[in-house]
Amino acid sequence: MTQPPKSSTAPPGSGAPTMPALPPQPGRPGAPAPRRAPDVAPARRTALAEGVDQLRAAATTEPGRLRAIGALLALLVVAFGAVTAWQTDSRASAADDVLHHSQPLSSDAADIYRSLADANTMAATGYLAGLQETQTTRNQYELDIKTAASKLVTAAANTDPGSSSAGIITDLNKLLPEYKGLVESARANNRQGFPVGGAYLRAANDTMQTKMLPKAQELYKNENARLSTDYGNATPYPWFAIALGLVALGGLAWAQRRNYQRTNRVLNHGLVAASATTAVVLLWVVVGHTVARAGLNDSYDHGVKSLNVLHDARIASLKARSDENLTLVSRGAETHKLADDTVMDAYDWGYGQEIAALGKGLKLADSLADDSAGRKPVAVANSSMTVWIARHKQVSKDNNAGDYQKARDGVIGTDGATAECFQSVDASLQTALDHETKEFQRSAGDGLDAMTGLTVGAAVLAVLGAAGAVLGIGRRLSEYR
Repeated sequence: MTQPPKSSTAPPGSGAPTMPALPPQPGRPGAPAPRRAPDVAPARRTALAEGVDQLRAAATTEPGRLRAIGALLALLVVAFGAVTAWQTDSRASAADDVLHHSQPLSSDAADIYRSLADANTMAATGYLAGLQETQTTRNQYELDIKTAASKLVTAAANTDPGSSSAGIITDLNKLLPEYKGLVESARANNRQGFPVGGAYLRAANDTMQTKMLPKAQELYKNENARLSTDYGNATPYPWFAIALGLVALGGLAWAQRRNYQRTNRVLNHGLVAASATTAVVLLWVVVGHTVARAGLNDSYDHGVKSLNVLHDARIASLKARSDENLTLVSRGAETHKLADDTVMDAYDWGYGQEIAALGKGLKLADSLADDSAGRKPVAVANSSMTVWIARHKQVSKDNNAGDYQKARDGVIGTDGATAECFQSVDASLQTALDHETKEFQRSAGDGLDAMTGLTVGAAVLAVLGAAGAVLGIGRRLSEYR
């Protein structure tokens, strides 16, 4: 008979050793359920990763590829149109500035210089005449002062505050009343027969020659620099737009070739329309800017250059005339030492320097003139200058011989005087300036017209081209529905 197993647990207090209890075994009655590891939720994917997966999946199907191609083509065409509109607008704006702002302001600055120099000449002429000063001379002096003041107001309105030009204009506005005061003092003393009038006139001339005219010349240079900057902004080709247009055309050609290889269809109407509009914009940009560059370059070479030379020549003639008058006013009070240590009248020396500058200017102006209408007044001025030089030699001879009245009549007289020569030179140069101004306006206007409508036209055609590309691809996609 089998004996039941003895318990391994001794009764309490029996002193018998106690065996440790075995842990419950799984599967046995009364055993606790095994512990399970907690569930871990899978990491959530980002929208970007899902989007990449979707694009990757779409790229493996033809409809997906077509959608990507259509989007890329539309983006290229629109980008081409946007860049073209941006670059052509900036160049058209610069060309408009050349025609309507910077060149006119440059001419205004030259007029300020010329008006001041002419006022100085008229002041000296009136002083020499004394009580016989003509109303014409006086009126011309007043007109020159008013012209200079008016042009300074215009220049100030178009100059940035705090700039170098703004400071020059402020200085000239302060010096102009000071100069006028000296001239009026000279005139009043001269009419009363006081010799001090000559000192006032020399002081006025010194103010003009050493302070006002240098500042006016600096203003003229500043405006010419602005004009050159505008030319530099208006004439370059829009290479970025042209390159983007070629890329867009290449993409459209590739898409049409791909379409032909898969469908044997020669043409896709939408892609053809997109290619045509892109080609039209690209051709318009290249041809338009080529014509615009030609017009603007012509306006600079045969307009601005000639105008600058003619302005300089006219100013030289005015300064020569002023020095000629002041030679008789000063009567040797101002001298100039030559290289060989000989001394001569300072104003007579100045006349020689300015008349030489006039001759060089006329020679250069003749070489720049591109038609008979431009060369003819320059030739007349050159002929008058030659006679002026001959007459001035006689005036100098009479003055050095002590015959002041004869010398004076040789300068401001009514018959055979140097005044006739100066007036002929001045009038001829004004005629040449008027002609070259018209030449500039015509050429610069042609350049600006070549870019008219290009900005808006490029934007509109680009939108149409992008729509054509999308419709062309959409037509192909409809075959998969």
